[in-house]
Amino acid sequence: MSRFLFVVPPLTGHINPAVGVAAELAARGHECAWVCPDPGLVRRLAGRTAVVFPCEGPVPGAGDGVRPPDIRGPEALKFLWERFLVPLADEMAPGVRAAVADFAPDAVVADQQALAGGLVAERLGLPWATSATTSAEFADALAGMPKVAEWLDGVLHQLRARVGDPAGSGDPRFSPHLVLAFSTPELAAPATHTERIRWVGPSIGHRPAAPGFPWHRLDPGRATVLVTLGTANTDVGARFLGECVRALRERADRVQGVVVDPGAALGPPDDQDKDVLILPSVPQLALLERTQAVVCHGGHNTVCEALWHGVPLVVAPIRDDQPVVAAQVTAAGAGVRVRFGRVTAARLGAALDAVLDEPGHRAATDRIRTAFRAAGGSRAAATHLERLVTSAKEDT
Repeated sequence: MSRFLFVVPPLTGHINPAVGVAAELAARGHECAWVCPDPGLVRRLAGRTAVVFPCEGPVPGAGDGVRPPDIRGPEALKFLWERFLVPLADEMAPGVRAAVADFAPDAVVADQQALAGGLVAERLGLPWATSATTSAEFADALAGMPKVAEWLDGVLHQLRARVGDPAGSGDPRFSPHLVLAFSTPELAAPATHTERIRWVGPSIGHRPAAPGFPWHRLDPGRATVLVTLGTANTDVGARFLGECVRALRERADRVQGVVVDPGAALGPPDDQDKDVLILPSVPQLALLERTQAVVCHGGHNTVCEALWHGVPLVVAPIRDDQPVVAAQVTAAGAGVRVRFGRVTAARLGAALDAVLDEPGHRAATDRIRTAFRAAGGSRAAATHLERLVTSAKEDT
């Protein structure tokens, strides 16, 4: 029996993949615990009995972390690092150190955006693995922006001096021991860090679904289209969701839409609407089993969960890693990209028609689905983590 400490940011899309891995490790007799600034979120996703060590950390989208909705490109990247990722690492570090002292893990599993996990493990001489919940970091997206890359290197160097081993080297987003990538080359086509990556595919585990989804309102005679912008984009989605609703209504003879609107940007939902179901949340994994297309923001979790189910995509990236993931989708042939800020109902409708009707998108999606399922998911990730611990013990 080994002990694994998962260090995660307070972000649903970054916790969910780790949940499946932790569950698999527990089923094999290992002990798992978590460090997160939001213990309640971890327990909601991983189960009420999850052992979670609290720590400090900024709340996404609150206080200094409120990002102007129109910020894009390098400015958005700088904002993300300066207002969220660096403060998150600095504030989480004492809690991670305390959790290591209390739990005594054999290995740390650190999300790419919870940099305190890897840096503290580095400083304490513990083996650690990166949980890469987005494949965008492998695309070398800063290759054409050398000044931005230089700036980021400086930020990471200073962070290591405060939190990690000042004598250490290498990018703390990528463990020198093991990088678990929840994708496969059939989608990600990596450019960097290929020697460290273990491609395990999406970690799709059991996810408790809140009751109350109106399954009886789904029409089996029409294609179901899911529209979602994830959990972190409610502040910018009103116009886009409105255009989606118009495009869906124009195709109501053959398409039924399910639109996720957690912020009620579209106003009060109509429970009698048979063409477009507007809901604050949906059981996404269960719904994808009955979905023929997804319109989304290009978030890595949503993209991979759709492709795992063989569902093609219309992607409208907003910021952060989403443009890179959207480019991966289109390069693989598994979807169509539209411009989030300018797309019209007509353009959305044309993109939706393409992914529903053109066989090439379906063939590409099936190819990725096959690769995802062959990669092993949480079972493969758990095996790699077991080997990491075994190797570390042999070295000592």
